[in-house]
Amino acid sequence: MERCPWAKTPIEIEYHDREWGVPVHDEHRLFEHLVLDGAQAGLSWYIILKKRENYRVAFDHFDPAKVARYRPAKIEKLLANPGIVRNRLKINSAVTNARAFLQVQEEFGSFDAYIWRFTDGQPVTNHRRSPKDFVSRSPLSDAVSKDLSRRGFKFVGSTIMYAMMQAMGMINDHLVACPRHQEVHTIRGTNRAR
Repeated sequence: MERCPWAKTPIEIEYHDREWGVPVHDEHRLFEHLVLDGAQAGLSWYIILKKRENYRVAFDHFDPAKVARYRPAKIEKLLANPGIVRNRLKINSAVTNARAFLQVQEEFGSFDAYIWRFTDGQPVTNHRRSPKDFVSRSPLSDAVSKDLSRRGFKFVGSTIMYAMMQAMGMINDHLVACPRHQEVHTIRGTNRAR
């Protein structure tokens, strides 16, 4: 399989072959992407993938209603957890973002409805032919970042949002030669929240 060249280690290959670029509509998984992509800032995705299961346990399986209720004692406990990135700003941002996430759900009915409206509910399929064609941000990620920031979200810069949109399938950035390019293009997200 001629997969995208960033997938080198077994954990990256499994993630690439099963998840990256597949449209996500489940609220908990969307919140997971928001937290993990924020946690990745300044780090490699490999590090976050290795810690993902620890994050799921530490952050109540990314239930935004539970995370929104975290108090200082819980944050101190998270800061002592070696299984996650122990950065106070990133942990605090997860709590702040959970609260903002709930407000977006209330306003739009779901975070899914909010985030996917930026692409009219359809993935943007790029046709990248080589790694040098990759970008780290776009006018779309700029717009999403600006709107999330306006709503009080943290760690949602344009580069972080571009990575999140790739991961959650809003943007299909698999190289054209990668078999997953066409595979994810045909997936329309069967896990839409109801």
